[in-house]
Amino acid sequence: MSPLAVIAATATTACGPGLAALRQALQDQRTGLRQNDFGDQPLVTHIGRVDGLEEAALPADWSQWDCRNNRLAWLALQQDTVLQAVQQAIERFGAARVALVIGTSTSSIGASEEAYRRLQADGQFPSDLQRPIVHTPHSLGDFLRHATAIRGPAVTVATACSSSAKVFAQAARMIEAGLVDAALVGGVDTLCGSVLFGFNSLGLVSQQPCRPFDRQRDGLSLGEAGGFALLQRTEPDEHAGPWLLGYGESSDAHHMSSPHPEGLGARLSMQAALDRAGLPAELLDYLNLHGTATPKNDEIEAAAVAALFPARLRASSTKGFTGHTLGAAGIVESIIALSALETGLMPATLNCIQPDPTCSQQLLLANQSGSVRYAMNNSFGFGGNNCSLLFGAGATP
Repeated sequence: MSPLAVIAATATTACGPGLAALRQALQDQRTGLRQNDFGDQPLVTHIGRVDGLEEAALPADWSQWDCRNNRLAWLALQQDTVLQAVQQAIERFGAARVALVIGTSTSSIGASEEAYRRLQADGQFPSDLQRPIVHTPHSLGDFLRHATAIRGPAVTVATACSSSAKVFAQAARMIEAGLVDAALVGGVDTLCGSVLFGFNSLGLVSQQPCRPFDRQRDGLSLGEAGGFALLQRTEPDEHAGPWLLGYGESSDAHHMSSPHPEGLGARLSMQAALDRAGLPAELLDYLNLHGTATPKNDEIEAAAVAALFPARLRASSTKGFTGHTLGAAGIVESIIALSALETGLMPATLNCIQPDPTCSQQLLLANQSGSVRYAMNNSFGFGGNNCSLLFGAGATP
């Protein structure tokens, strides 16, 4: 593929709004997780909650889209000059030549949960929630299309935990095909009862802060987040920042919720990203692992990584900082990989005190700084759908 310039990028997580807050938390090795305080009868677990959303109603002109998920989208969109970059792309190429490709797993289902909790005697939703647009999977995409004035293709990707990684691949194909010249990609997911109690019913939620790759790991910590990046067709001499060099996707379809026992899909997606970029595995410097802290996921991913990359690779899971943000995990962890290119900081795997010997070959247990020219992010979703993204400090491998 032709490299695509990453013109601007941002992420808002439990660590705070925008890149500066996230980078500071990574630098300080400070978690954003806290004891669950979400809902009337909180599940006993730890969560990555973004503060202030309850008071952050959308502007009046967009009130029909108002809900927790779209509030977080708006908060995240206002950070780190992303909106300004989108407007510049619209001015340069035209609104119809800029695409919106957004990932989410639950969209605004929290609003639907509230509507059913407050169901009226006649079976109708309460009047303030009789807004059909907030009860659809495309609520987020429709809101962002209006909020940004983008008029190119608007696509919502919902492939569970790989959603906002696969948006990069979808956008790259659109640009490569000549449909558009730029694309705003990203993802937003917020906490809700369906997520917390649904994952708990599968036996995947830990009561303690998640411990990726630790021998005592027993499940994930859920979180919420929103993030965006602007991808653009640009000549190498016009952009000094990071680039998307390659993407890889696979669908192993081994099981509805368990990965392939030999990590087949994970390895295929990582190799495809390397091949598309024309980069040998030996040159990768940092890998942000999917690393959910569920027993099998970590073991299988670590084995696939160890089989493909040399011991010099530095890898970590950053879900101990943010929680597993589901449909937003791909964008958040891509932003962390992009940040490693810019700052040289490769973050630790929080809460991994006793590394599982089957998982620890390339794992960072403490922050490490150095030259990072190439960084990858892994995002793996239910059903065995996988996506790996390869970023570089320059446009050529």
